[in-house]
Amino acid sequence: MVQPQQQPERYTGETLPAWSLPAAASETIGVSVEWPERVTRDWALGDSTGAGIRVCILDSGVQPDHPLVGALEGAVALRKTEEGEIVVEDDTEGDLCGHGTACAGIVRSLAPDARLFSVRVLGAGFKGSGAVLLEGLRWAIGQGYDVINMSLSTTKKQFSGLLHELADSAYFRRSVLVASAHNMPVESYPWRFSSVISVGSHEEHDPLTFFYNPSPPVEFFARGVNVEVAWIGGAKIRSSGNSFATPHMSGICALILAKHPGLTPFQLKNILYLTASNVGGAV
Repeated sequence: MVQPQQQPERYTGETLPAWSLPAAASETIGVSVEWPERVTRDWALGDSTGAGIRVCILDSGVQPDHPLVGALEGAVALRKTEEGEIVVEDDTEGDLCGHGTACAGIVRSLAPDARLFSVRVLGAGFKGSGAVLLEGLRWAIGQGYDVINMSLSTTKKQFSGLLHELADSAYFRRSVLVASAHNMPVESYPWRFSSVISVGSHEEHDPLTFFYNPSPPVEFFARGVNVEVAWIGGAKIRSSGNSFATPHMSGICALILAKHPGLTPFQLKNILYLTASNVGGAV
């Protein structure tokens, strides 16, 4: 037997559905950013140095005394104990393979006054576990960093659900997660999630040149080919990869956020789109 449809409840002005906006509440959610008639690169980040923006390098650690990196404001390392517990400790070893130092140096070159933090989730030889990666990201989000640079990903499908939840959590808490696309055409995470800023590399030499990709899942292309990067032991090397394109975007995000405090990830993505080199706002 077909049951009649329930009639909608008549609105009396006393209650609203969850997540709705009461009549007078619109006055409390005003957006303070004054948008210009045209969003340009100069308006977005001109003269910005990234001052005050907290950028987390979630990676293999960072060599804090490297001349291309400078001082870190904090550094922790995550490890799994023999009992299987994951603990967060002060990092006394620094970078164990060079990758995190390279990313930190790129961010510093673009946003010299940003506040750099290191969260080490990879060991020597780029070895790590999905559980440590998840807990490291969860810890970083809990610290409220403005930008979290994640030049790594996992191909393990079993971690994708939790990573998706964490990426959404960062988005809603206004932590901008900038994630590297895999260098190979394989499915990996979290760069494939729409709540992150996903980055691939291009061959141009200008560190501030970036392109919007109208065919996601990669959203932006930044400099990542034949890049001179900091390396452990105070060294410099030349390398290529989406890993190094990602901190270029993180540095650009830091510049924009420093000039326009309080932007949400949604607003930041709009500014990146409008100022991308192939969209027209770069001039």
